[in-house]
Amino acid sequence: MGSVAASGGYWLASSADDIYVDNCSVVGSIGVISSGFGAHVFLSRQGIERRVHTAGKSKSMMDPFQPEKEEDVARLNRGGHDPHKVYAAYHRAVHHANGRPTVILAKTVKGYGMGEAGEGQNITHQQKKMGEKALKEFRDRFDLPISDERIGEAPFYHPGEDSEEVRYLKARREELGGYLPQRQGRCEPLEIPPLETFKSLLEGTGDRAVSTTMAFVRLLQTLVRDKTIGQRVVPIVPDEARTFGMEGMFRQLGIYSPVGQRYNPEDSEQLAFYKEDIRGQILEEGITEAGAMSSWIAAATSYANHGVPLLPFYIFYSMFGFQRVGDLAWAAGDMRARGFLLGGTAGRTTLNGEGLQHEDGHSHVMAATFPNCRSYDATFAYEIAVIVHHGLKAMYVDNEDHYYYLTLENENYPHPAMPEGVEEGIVRGLYPYALADKPGAAHVRLVGCGAIFREILAAREMLEAEWDCSVDVWAAPSFTELARDGQDCARQALLEDGAPPPSYVARCLGEREGPVVAASDYVKAWPEMIRAYVPAPYTTLGTDGFGRSDTREALRDFFEVDRRWIALAALRALVDSGAKPPELLAKARKNLGIPADHPNPRHR
Repeated sequence: MGSVAASGGYWLASSADDIYVDNCSVVGSIGVISSGFGAHVFLSRQGIERRVHTAGKSKSMMDPFQPEKEEDVARLNRGGHDPHKVYAAYHRAVHHANGRPTVILAKTVKGYGMGEAGEGQNITHQQKKMGEKALKEFRDRFDLPISDERIGEAPFYHPGEDSEEVRYLKARREELGGYLPQRQGRCEPLEIPPLETFKSLLEGTGDRAVSTTMAFVRLLQTLVRDKTIGQRVVPIVPDEARTFGMEGMFRQLGIYSPVGQRYNPEDSEQLAFYKEDIRGQILEEGITEAGAMSSWIAAATSYANHGVPLLPFYIFYSMFGFQRVGDLAWAAGDMRARGFLLGGTAGRTTLNGEGLQHEDGHSHVMAATFPNCRSYDATFAYEIAVIVHHGLKAMYVDNEDHYYYLTLENENYPHPAMPEGVEEGIVRGLYPYALADKPGAAHVRLVGCGAIFREILAAREMLEAEWDCSVDVWAAPSFTELARDGQDCARQALLEDGAPPPSYVARCLGEREGPVVAASDYVKAWPEMIRAYVPAPYTTLGTDGFGRSDTREALRDFFEVDRRWIALAALRALVDSGAKPPELLAKARKNLGIPADHPNPRHR
């Protein structure tokens, strides 16, 4: 091993190569620094790296004749690992005079203290165990009083209850109000208004055609007027308040701004103008789903963080929800958020003209992966009222750690009054909407929800009038809740002797014979979630594939989910079960106008 001095810099020598200091890299475990005066000092590779990367070209830092230079350099910890620097930074931030936000940048090293076992290396995350040599180096580096005999056990070291360190930590925790993590998960129950409060939604709209989005806005307006909980409601929109018909709430509630209205809005001539107010109740976040979701999380966890339960309703394009902020939705579940997420203009065929950018056909599949997210695709106004009312009671009276996701469409149609006794079925995810008076020889059950449910009703009429079938129609606001119930029953069967408990789906659909056909405005994977629990031949229709700009009618034919395709699927199922002759299918395709070579939408 040798060394050499060079003008303008220093050379490093190792067992492998000579490397110039300016290159900022070191090879080998032992190196030499030359001061340029013929004297050498041997340093560990770690010591050389500290000097090279810390000092750069500074001769004073690189001078080996400076006393205790190696120890001095070793004490130059990166800021994130130096308790004195961290303390000083936070002390300055806390006592910042002008009150402006403060950012603290703490530079750290991945795997700090692990040495050759993983310090500063990407393998740190996969390192499950440190060898005895690495443990000894760790002990020596941090001056831990653990003997060589015990080091292989990787024993836990505690300095003692009366030690200066432990007394300091306890004192700081007392000043901060207690130990962390600590969470007050229960709060005083709220007085939730009765379901009859939403009477206008329960009674239907008569001949008036409205969307489920407008039905929800009407419900929200009813809630904010409630004298008990109205002030706790937090409407949140990322930009599309007018798209969702919420502009009428601008003047009623105001849009929160800490500085009030400081400009003349473009819509100032309109009755429902963009009104900002210091006391505003609406959070309008601009075009930032992440910002709006973060505001929702803050309000949805206020019950635990501040002991003040709030009722946040965040409404957004459903395509821009779980797909864009899924990580935040998962964090919300992990933090036990309570509130409502509303996916507007939902479904893959309901927002014609916008193409695949807005046409959501998979958010319910994504939402199903969040354990405490209860998701529903409502068809009628009364379903929305029942689901929201149930959610309010579950979260704010019974203290259940769930949050709710409801998809809302922008398609206008009349809404019927709520049938008697369907509240439990709505919440559980399945209820009988229209049952045949007497099942015939060719009997089929149609199941669906949301934007496609009216296509199911139309298919029922076609099957009964043109194909001599008897039809039961079941509304399924949540295939997710049905699947979870089935999974719970299957799990219970593993833990108990005797016959397994029947799932809710099996109990509902097991009373009559006949195949089952399910259709929705979402991909087939969503209704497929309950296949194992359906006690009959089961066919699913869905909107697999990308969206496109076209009319609703054309899109539903393209995705094979309109009334004609539902009727054909039902006839196919009846043929397979032996209730109809096979030659019926060719005639049905011709009469329904469905070509045998219709392109597969998943491949287009």
